[in-house]
Amino acid sequence: MKSEKKSSIVGTNLVEAVKNPLESSSQESFAKALEITKAYASSGASTHYSAVTRLFFDLFEMFETGRDPREK
Repeated sequence: MKSEKKSSIVGTNLVEAVKNPLESSSQESFAKALEITKAYASSGASTHYSAVTRLFFDLFEMFETGRDPREK
């Protein structure tokens, strides 16, 4: 339950960053996650598109919270 609430807040921050990138407090997290995800996707290491989207969300969550999202 606790991790669902945190993910909900992170998801809300992500939507805010997409809708208002210049005014969002999550702009830096979004930019960092996007840059790393683009590098991963272009490397050819991903085998399925869902891995790319999951990586982006996990990176965004990590930059927003400062914690590893895999340690739920």
